[in-house]
Amino acid sequence: MASNSTLIPLDAVDPALVETLLDAAFEPGRHKRTAYKVREGMDWLPALSFAAMDEDEHLVGTIQCWPVALTDPEGRRHPMVMVGPVAVLPAHQGQGYGKALMTAALGALSPEAPLPQVMIGDPDYYGRFWGFTNAQTGGWDLPGPFERHRLLARADNPAVLPVAGMLGPWL
Repeated sequence: MASNSTLIPLDAVDPALVETLLDAAFEPGRHKRTAYKVREGMDWLPALSFAAMDEDEHLVGTIQCWPVALTDPEGRRHPMVMVGPVAVLPAHQGQGYGKALMTAALGALSPEAPLPQVMIGDPDYYGRFWGFTNAQTGGWDLPGPFERHRLLARADNPAVLPVAGMLGPWL
C-alpha cells in the first residue's frame, strides 16, 4: 500500500461507492455466492470494517466483517466473525491494500473477548499471513456450494471450535 494511502472506517464511505467497488472487484453475480447466504439479513460490523483510499482519496478497497454463528448438531449457536469480502479494485491489486485491510480488521478485534473468525479464501495466503486454517472446518457446512478446503477459521484457542455445524447469520 502506498505510503500516502490511508485506511478509514467503512461507515464513513457512501454505501453506493462500496457497492460499485464490490461489483468491480467481483463478478456481477456476487450476490448469489454462498458467503452472502451465510450472512443474509445481517449488517456488517462497523468497528471491524474499513476502506482503503489511494493518494488522491479515491476508494480502492474495502473489507467488511459480519456477525455469524456456527450451529452445532445439538442446536447450540457459537458466535463468530465472518471476515470478507476483502475487495480491491483490479487496477490496485498487488499493491498491499488487501493485506492492510485484513490486518486492520483483525487488529480491531477485542483482545478481551476475541470471537473466532471464519472466512472463505485461499488457505495458503490467509494462513501464511494471519493464521487462518481449514484444520477445524472439515465438519462444517454452509447454506450453499463451497470448496471445503477454502473454508477457513482462526481462533485464539482452536479447541473451542465445534467439530461440526452449519454456518449462518447470527440472528
